[in-house]
Amino acid sequence: MDKFDLEDPLTSLDGHQSDTISALFSSESDHMPSYNYFQCLKTSDFYVSFRQEAISLILQAQYSSNLDPYTQYLAVNYMDRFISWQEIPQGNPWIVRLLVIACISLAAKMKEIHFSFSDFQTNNIKVRQRDEGFMFDPPAIQRMELLVLDALNWRMRSITPFSFITFFVSLFQLKDPPLTQALKDRATNIIFQARNEINLLEFKPSIIGASALLLACHELFPLQFPSFETSVLSCEYVNEEKVMECFNEMQEMVNNEMSESIVDMVSSSSSMRTPVSVLDCHCSKSENEGTNSTMAATVTPENREIKRRKLKGFCNQSSTMKISQFQSCE
Repeated sequence: MDKFDLEDPLTSLDGHQSDTISALFSSESDHMPSYNYFQCLKTSDFYVSFRQEAISLILQAQYSSNLDPYTQYLAVNYMDRFISWQEIPQGNPWIVRLLVIACISLAAKMKEIHFSFSDFQTNNIKVRQRDEGFMFDPPAIQRMELLVLDALNWRMRSITPFSFITFFVSLFQLKDPPLTQALKDRATNIIFQARNEINLLEFKPSIIGASALLLACHELFPLQFPSFETSVLSCEYVNEEKVMECFNEMQEMVNNEMSESIVDMVSSSSSMRTPVSVLDCHCSKSENEGTNSTMAATVTPENREIKRRKLKGFCNQSSTMKISQFQSCE
């Protein structure tokens, strides 16, 4: 299997020909969370908190396992799609950790990057210093991987907003390579930032990619923005209304981030920001209603000790497995 590239998921097709582009747009819905998932996040504090915790853990892999942002983005994609098709039982805090490890592991395999289960778990527990210090054995993680693969119908070559960057950039007809690269880099950063926003989950990857490029163009090349906007909105593959709706959401997101950065600069202390504190700002349902309390932790000498928790009660066939069948030993 060829190394998976988020910008070119259809590696079997050469170049960005019309049939390749058509295939991307026609298949992107198969790589999105269900619409019910977005609605659930708008109404359920549990799922908002669960997703916030999961993304926080995935982002910590940058520090504990040296994973690049693209691998993390792919893991978030797997996680969102899985949760949208699998009911998550409440009252089992170990589930989010096991799911995150499985999604990161699968993403690392797709990107052909080394990922150590034990290193990530040990470092994660040391950083968080929480009393739910679950450690999962490789068989348990592999069972969870199979459950994720089954829920996603083995569609692991995810079509993401990055898959449409090259196509939309070609519509801009920029002749200066450094300017083109600057545009792509800024759009990429916006897409990474948008990963945390619940309100953007309802948009197709192509809409997010187009909106991110438009916003990057608006920031970097304001004089050329009207012509770029016309090029994107006249594209036969996109819905003009959806692009503008997504663009407005992204612009608000970026403006909020800038405002928060200014506040942080004024009131910052010597302590470093962690992925958890960053997610407090960006992964909430509108105003972080009722979710911040789930991120708090009390550090005592007793809860510094790592508790090994083995799992039991697995089914032998992944096709019949459900998340509720994973149980932790006391």
